[in-house]
Amino acid sequence: MEKISRRKLLRGGAVAAASLPVLHEVVPHRRVHGQDALAAEPAPGDPGAGHGTAHGGPEGHASAFPRDRRVDHARNGFDPTEILRDFDYGRTRRLRGGRVLREWTLIADDKRIEVAPGVKFDAWAYNGRVPGPTLRCREGELLRIHFVNGSRHPHTIHFHGIHPALMDGMPGVGEGAGGGVIRAGERFTYEFDAAPFGMHHYHCHSAPLAPHIAKGLYGAFIVDPKQGRAEADELVMVMNGFDTNFDRSNEIYAVNSIPFHYQDDPIEVKRDELVRIYLLNILEFDQINSFHVHGNFFHYFPTGTSLEPAEFTDTIVQAQGQRGILELRFPYPGKFMFHAHKTEFAELGWLGFFEVRD
Repeated sequence: MEKISRRKLLRGGAVAAASLPVLHEVVPHRRVHGQDALAAEPAPGDPGAGHGTAHGGPEGHASAFPRDRRVDHARNGFDPTEILRDFDYGRTRRLRGGRVLREWTLIADDKRIEVAPGVKFDAWAYNGRVPGPTLRCREGELLRIHFVNGSRHPHTIHFHGIHPALMDGMPGVGEGAGGGVIRAGERFTYEFDAAPFGMHHYHCHSAPLAPHIAKGLYGAFIVDPKQGRAEADELVMVMNGFDTNFDRSNEIYAVNSIPFHYQDDPIEVKRDELVRIYLLNILEFDQINSFHVHGNFFHYFPTGTSLEPAEFTDTIVQAQGQRGILELRFPYPGKFMFHAHKTEFAELGWLGFFEVRD
């Protein structure tokens, strides 16, 4: 049987638009994947191929989903609209000498989530959501992250930043002191200084690394500069995707996990107000990702480690693990699209709209 890829489906035009909810059944695959297998299953009672109805959003962009069906965010335990502005500042207290200690607890667990209407995915998640909580702190603080591995699999947390080797979340480094790989049911506390300031992230670093990231163990990590930044409407956008048919190639692309979400629920911002976007690419199985906004330009701060922008543009490209801060103002009201400037990614979910209002 000829293998059906996402690219062949996209070349099918209208067929592709209705294909996403049933990709798992359409694309041949083997079910011998071991305990680290990625698994997507249609929900019980879901209609089969041919029962979906594609519909077009603004500018004629077709959503892959039927009009009357939406992802159940309540059952997932997270909503992409809420993730945008949900910053987790943890718990703080002052140490002797006045320094701030900031603490969080992150729990890794196995969780089935709905990544598209009727498509269930056996994810690994930090604190029950994909992406995990957006951890936020200030440069120079002492950070303490209590990690509990509630999964059936070994995991770690690897933070991008500057820290001792024992705190690196790297297998083979620190097991004798309780670090390295954290086995199922075990726990470890990561402790390090918040440095450098900027837009960072964290993810599991257990082997095999690709599935541990692709299954959802990642999140944004923001270190604010000591002097702070200008007041703005701040948004977190984690560019990710899901391999739903076990071929190490993504069938779903998204920002904050749910494809087409911000097409159906545009991001509301105010005209002339400064908007700051913390953008991270954590997409597995594709070499690069990109971000493009319509009808506007933005200042771009790569990694957010400088207070001076590197360029003024409307499109940037990021490899996996790259991130940065975008700042812009919308001078006109109305709907403005944003999307990956790769048509295939956009057609499979990575697009949305800003709703600019007075």
